[in-house]
Order: sequence, then structure tokens, then C-alpha cells
Amino acid sequence: MTTQTAEQAREGAGKKAAQAEAPKWPEQIFQKLREANISQMVYVPDAAHAKLIELCHHANDIKTTVLTTEEEGIGVLAGAWLGGDRGVLLMQSSGVGNCINMLSLATVCRFPLLTIVTMRGEWGEFNPWQIPMGKGTPAILEEAGVLTFRIEEAAATAETVEAAARIAFNGDRAAAVLISQRVIGTKSFK
Repeated sequence: MTTQTAEQAREGAGKKAAQAEAPKWPEQIFQKLREANISQMVYVPDAAHAKLIELCHHANDIKTTVLTTEEEGIGVLAGAWLGGDRGVLLMQSSGVGNCINMLSLATVCRFPLLTIVTMRGEWGEFNPWQIPMGKGTPAILEEAGVLTFRIEEAAATAETVEAAARIAFNGDRAAAVLISQRVIGTKSFK
């Protein structure tokens, strides 16, 4: 039997308190997607999106599709729109580089594309390979004609997703919500 020191107990209590106080941004995004009548969600698995993916999987009225690569999602969502459905693409910033050519489909054909991007290569990044694409993601999206909305604080999640969805679906525009690494938390592999 192991006994816990007072310091370990305080540390554990502190972590539980932080988790309890932490904003529930995946739930807030899910609620805004419901309000925007999203019926399809396509994604490449990502730990930062895990809770949002789980919520969409459990929703009976949202079809979820796992992609082999992010650019497939743009084609799937173009087809969804032509079929009368609204969708969202979830990906990590490193996946934006895979989408460069396909982004022209959304911008030239003027169909709504809503994507939610979890950022890497920023605050507290452990993997130097993530830094170049993390740094370049906003500019790459903007140069491809995608409107970008950045979330730096979890408290801004709901209103930012709502604004991006509104402009995407009311204006037939491509819009990306970039969720800062500070919001999603850093990964650490030891």
C-alpha cells in the first residue's frame, strides 16, 4: 500500500480544482455547432479535438467521418453542401499544409467551409517539427482566401465559433477558427 504525502495530496487537489474551473470549450463549440445546424463533422483524429469528436459521435443527428488526410474533408463538405447539409472540418495546424490546393475549391466555387483548427508549434511546444506550420498557418489560410478567427482565451470560444459559422454559412465563405495552444494546453511526452 502506498501512502500519499501532504505535498502530493495538495498537488492532486490543485489539479482537480483547475480541471473543475477550466472552461468547457469543447462543449461550448459543440453547442454552437448544433445552433448552426451542423449535420456532418469530418476530422483527422487529434487529441485536442478528442472531446468535441466524442460529443459529435454521440449526437444522433451529426454524421461523423474519419479522414485519412485533411484535404479530403474539403471535398466531403463540398458534397455535403450540395446535398443540403452543413458541415465542419476539424484538424490540427499541421494539417493545414495538406489542404493548400483544395482550399481553392471553397474559395473559387464560393461554398461555405467551416474549419476548426487546433494550433501547435506555439506556447509550450515540445516538438520543434510543429513550429514552422504553426507559425505559418494563419498567413497560409488568409492567402488562400480563408477568413481566420483566433481564440486566445477559452472564454471567447463560443462567440468566436458562432461568428465564424455565421459568416461561412450566410456569406458562402471559407472560415477557420484557430484555437491557440494556450487554450488547448501543451502536450508533453516523456
